[in-house]
Amino acid sequence: MFGGCMGGVRLDLLPSRARYHGVLNAPHRAFLRSIGFTDDDIGRPLIAVSVAWSETGPCNIHTLSLSAFVKEGVRSSGGSPLSFPAMVVNDNIGMGSEGMRYSLVSRDLIADMIEAQFMAHAFDGLVGIAGCDKTEPGTLMAMARINAPSIYLYGGSAEPGIYRGRRITIEDVHEAVGAYLKGKISEEELVEIERSAHPTYGTCAGLFTANTMASIAEALGMALPGSASPPATSSKRIHYARESGRAIMRLLEIGIKPRDIMVYEAFENAIAVLMATGGSTNAVLHLLAIAYEAGVKLELGDFDRISRRVPLIASLKPGGEYTMADLDEVGGVPLIMRKLLDRGLIHGDVLTVTGKTVRENLESYRFPEASYSHIVRDPENPFKRTGGIVILWGSLAPEGAVIKVAATNIARFEGEAVVYNGEDEAFKGIERGEVREGNVVVIRYEGPRGGPGMPEMLRVTAAIVGAGLEKVAMVTDGRFSGATRGPMVGHVSPEAAVGGPIAVVENGDRILIDVDSKRLDLLITQEEIDRRLKNWSPRPPRYTRGLLAKYASLVSQASRGAITLPKT
Repeated sequence: MFGGCMGGVRLDLLPSRARYHGVLNAPHRAFLRSIGFTDDDIGRPLIAVSVAWSETGPCNIHTLSLSAFVKEGVRSSGGSPLSFPAMVVNDNIGMGSEGMRYSLVSRDLIADMIEAQFMAHAFDGLVGIAGCDKTEPGTLMAMARINAPSIYLYGGSAEPGIYRGRRITIEDVHEAVGAYLKGKISEEELVEIERSAHPTYGTCAGLFTANTMASIAEALGMALPGSASPPATSSKRIHYARESGRAIMRLLEIGIKPRDIMVYEAFENAIAVLMATGGSTNAVLHLLAIAYEAGVKLELGDFDRISRRVPLIASLKPGGEYTMADLDEVGGVPLIMRKLLDRGLIHGDVLTVTGKTVRENLESYRFPEASYSHIVRDPENPFKRTGGIVILWGSLAPEGAVIKVAATNIARFEGEAVVYNGEDEAFKGIERGEVREGNVVVIRYEGPRGGPGMPEMLRVTAAIVGAGLEKVAMVTDGRFSGATRGPMVGHVSPEAAVGGPIAVVENGDRILIDVDSKRLDLLITQEEIDRRLKNWSPRPPRYTRGLLAKYASLVSQASRGAITLPKT
């Protein structure tokens, strides 16, 4: 009863055959029978449905319900689906607190959890459902690592909020805190913004990290075309859930695996979409990590090269005016990709989870009849001539740093450093009025190892913007939320904790940020930098036991994607 073929799938070659076929595996089958499986269920391919689900915030509270529709699609196409959970750390709730140190750590934990559960139970294919900043790359990392037929399904974004006639997102709440602290708005106005900003379940509505990674999953070819942009509340989510369940069975039949899809050219496509949309700087970290798991050599130089030739063609928050729901109404990520393909800016011949190429998908995609030039422009008439993210190098960042130029119009900034050894210290300094126009706020010891966990600095950057400090820049070895805007440079490598030059910046030093020349320089002599580094000594680690201590001992620099590597 466990042999033969099913729709072209050689059942005897599937991993589940070795675990559940034959006399010696009777105890394994007994456990499946105890959960209601029949002989027919056991005889079908076994499909894992990993679900990043949690009630701790709106991003993933609904994903468990989507898994039921995925399972419908799997069963209708001849598979036997079983769900298991992946963890969630909610970035917005952790922002500005110790909780944010667990955010990036959770990405690698999610990948490990999915790998462990998939491999331990001998699944044949994987549908991964996720709906927030780290659950998405963690799921994609697991797929690349396991390399069994896989497809990604996004949970969708929240609908934008409305405040006094304009659309707002969670970004506006963070900035409103800064405005309140400076006396620019009342407490009543702050509360009104708070109550209006995130009216439904789903991820943040702008092109912050969650929607950026959903777009990248499509661009990589790991998600169904058009699946990134519909809101979480849309009935399209149910459609894409069912279709993802059906699609995994087609992938199993034709034998397409993640590493057949996630080739170098697919990562170039993903970077091109990132640049064209002005997505989150976090995508740089995550693409480097996913590529590592896929066995693809991706470097910061690839981002720089593609940024130079792919213009910014989408007006999406925080750098633009519109939300992901607005993009969905005019054609979603396929519209962006079609614009890029028509100009030869992405590769059309790479495979996707449909079993077809990018070009074939776009040729058959049904675009809505809607005006879109206010949201998406042709590459010949872009919002900016280069991509939305720029990589900087220089004496302050020998291994690179990242700036989101889509969210600022300042291409060159030179100012005096105001140095803080941590995010909390910086926030208090801004409260005390220590930061003035023309300063460069330096926040260090918040990198992958020093944080540890490379926390996001949205509370600080939003406080700067909300306080009306338009001529203030920031440089950090930590990272930023996708909602951050302004001349903010993150991912400085090497970080302070390992003796990078950012560790020896002093108050009053002048720092140069030059987007056009791709420079981030500490304007003192190299001899002085070397002298200071010679006298520098490491700070004691923040944690000496538990998860964060383990992570700090294994994590690499941001320039490598902050991946965790075994000690050698």
